[in-house]
Amino acid sequence: MRKPEEDKPVTPSQKLTLPIIKSIKARRVLALLAAVVLLSGCAAARSEKTPPAPAEATEHTTAAVSDASVESAAAETERTTAAVSEAPAEPTASNTAPAQETQPPTVPATQASTTEEEVTRPTELQTNGARIALSELAHRTEDADAPVVYFTREISADALLALYYILTPGLPGRVAVKLTTGESQLTNFLKPELIGPLVQMIDGTIVECMTAYGGVRSTAALSKQAAKDRGYTEIAAFDLLDEDGDTELPLSAGTRLDKAIVGSHIKNYDSILVLSHFKGHPMAGFGGAIKNVGIGMSSKKGKIYVHSAGTRTTGIVLHYDQNAWLEALAEAVKAVSDYENDGANMLYISVMNRLSVDCDCMALPIAPDMHDIGVLASFDPVALDQACVDLVYAAPDGGSLISRMESLNGAHVLEHAEKIGLGSRSYRLVCIDE
Repeated sequence: MRKPEEDKPVTPSQKLTLPIIKSIKARRVLALLAAVVLLSGCAAARSEKTPPAPAEATEHTTAAVSDASVESAAAETERTTAAVSEAPAEPTASNTAPAQETQPPTVPATQASTTEEEVTRPTELQTNGARIALSELAHRTEDADAPVVYFTREISADALLALYYILTPGLPGRVAVKLTTGESQLTNFLKPELIGPLVQMIDGTIVECMTAYGGVRSTAALSKQAAKDRGYTEIAAFDLLDEDGDTELPLSAGTRLDKAIVGSHIKNYDSILVLSHFKGHPMAGFGGAIKNVGIGMSSKKGKIYVHSAGTRTTGIVLHYDQNAWLEALAEAVKAVSDYENDGANMLYISVMNRLSVDCDCMALPIAPDMHDIGVLASFDPVALDQACVDLVYAAPDGGSLISRMESLNGAHVLEHAEKIGLGSRSYRLVCIDE
C-alpha cells in the first residue's frame, strides 16, 4: 500500500490554482494544501538546512477532509500553514491569462475551532443519478488506517483535475497515462475533452498495448490509428508500449503468476496515471482500474499469460478456470505496482459513466440501462474498484450490471488482490462536492 511521501518542490505546470476547481466545495482546502506544497518547495530552494515537512503532516491533512467537515480540514491545514502569508498562483491549461498574485484563503476563527466531533456526519451520498445511503456501501469504513477513495458526482474535466491534485502535487518524472482506446467509435471510451486538460496539465503521454484477440487494435498501425480516431493524438503524445516487444516484471507474491509480461516501453516512464472507464466485462464481470492495468498494460504474450492463469503465452485468449484467471489478473497488476516503487508512483482515477454491462473492447456494447454515478480516485486500485462495485450495488438501477458481475464471480479479483497485498477492499469515502 502506498505510503505518503514528504512534500517536495513541484514544477509550475503541476501547481494547483483555484480556477481549476471553482465548482467543487473543496476549493478552500485544496488552495491551502497547494500553498503548503508550493511554499515548502520555495523554502527548500532557499535553504538546504531547512528540514522537509514530515510525511505524516500531509497524510494527516488529507485524511482530515470529509464530506461533511470541510471546516475541520481547513482548520488542520491552517495549523500546518501557520507561517504562510501568501503564495503565487500559476496559469492552468485552460486559462492562459497571466498569473496573478493571490493569498491563501483566511480561515475564520469560528472555523478553526470546529472539531470533527461537532460536525454531523452525513448518512447519504448524492451521485450523478441518485441519492445513496452510505450504509449501503458494504466496504466503506471509518477506520483511519483504511485507504481514502475520493468521490465527486460531477463528471467533468475540472473534476478530474480536482481529484488529481487532492491526491498529489504531481506524479514524479515522465508520466504514462494508461487508458483504453476502445474497439470502435461506438464504445464508451473516455472522451478527449474530458481527460485532455488533466493529461496536458501533467504533460502526460497516453499509452496502450495491442490486443491479442484480433480486431482493430491487433497491430501497431491499427492501434495508432485507433488512438487517432478517438481524438487522443490531438491532446497528447501517444506511445504503444509493446511496439518494440515486451519485458518481464518479476512477482514474488503470486500463486498463479511469477511475473507480468508488459510492453517494453514501460521503462521509459517514471510513474503511471491510470484513467479507467468503469463498466461491465464479458470475461471479468467488470472492468476498472485492475483490468486496465492487468490486461491493458500486458503485451500480446502477457495477455495470453494472464488469461491462461500462467500456463502459456501463445494460443487463443480463452480461459477454462474463471477464478484462476481472475487471480492471475490481480497478480499482473501487483507486478506492475511493485515495479512502480511499490505502488507509490501510480495514481488511479475511474469514471463511472455510460455504465454498460459490456466493456469498451466490444465494438457494439449493449447500451447502459442505469444512471451515471460520478468520478472516483485513489492511490489504492483495490479500494477504488471496490468502491465502484459498491456504488453499483447501492444504485437503484444497477441490476443489469450486478447480474453481469455476479455471473462471472467478478468480486473474486478483489478478494485475491487484497490477499496478495495489492490493496484493501475496505476504504474511507470522501466526497468533495458541495
